[in-house]
Amino acid sequence: MDLGLKDKVAIISGGTHGIGRAIALTLAQEGCRVAVFSRTQARIDETLALIRAKGGEAMGFQADAMSKDDMDRVVRDVAVKWHAVHILVNNVGGGGRWGKDDVEATDPGVWQEVYDKNTMAAVRLTMSVLPLMRRQKWGRVVTITSIFGREAGGRPWFTMAKAAEGALMKTLAKKASLAQEGITFNSVAPGAIMIPHTGWEKSAQDNPKETEDFIKRELPLGRFGTPEEVASVVAFICSTQAALLSGASIPVDGGQSNSLF
Repeated sequence: MDLGLKDKVAIISGGTHGIGRAIALTLAQEGCRVAVFSRTQARIDETLALIRAKGGEAMGFQADAMSKDDMDRVVRDVAVKWHAVHILVNNVGGGGRWGKDDVEATDPGVWQEVYDKNTMAAVRLTMSVLPLMRRQKWGRVVTITSIFGREAGGRPWFTMAKAAEGALMKTLAKKASLAQEGITFNSVAPGAIMIPHTGWEKSAQDNPKETEDFIKRELPLGRFGTPEEVASVVAFICSTQAALLSGASIPVDGGQSNSLF
């Protein structure tokens, strides 16, 4: 299937590690011009090298998703070089392991920080790209949420923030003024994904028996997902083939979650 992504311009927030990097590489392989940003220059350089080694076009920015000025700068510089922004993937986030199991013992600032890093980061970047997408009458906005934005579970500040991201995408998808300009808004909700140097890898190393029990109990496939499996779903959502797909929240979890829809 031709996804119709050749020469489309994509921005992936947090696109230099884990799911974000996998999305950047997958979109580049489909012919997109890809822009990524991170606070860490070494990760930017490594990701750009991987994309360019496969013949892809890429730009990298050292920027903070918590800064509106930084987000506006990234979007402006991409548009100046490539004259468009067709695709935005809101991947920056985190906080699922922040705080404590005892919510009353958790600093109230954690709630605000996780909300800002997830929901408000998506708001800032989405609002920055919408004028360009409306002008070109085509756009795809995909936000990476979590199965814990679709159902109860996880730490409440994280679940709350991810649910809000999904609500943002659904609400924007309902706006005829945007939909009739060819812009779609969707969420992808990963389950347990094995990402190097993050929580699940550390858990598997520190508590192998506990992790094995979790896999047997919670993961029907008997394994963690991979960033590349999430990226493949994102690529289809961004494609010209997915014009009718808008307002959806798609779990990519191998059957882990319990929600019916």
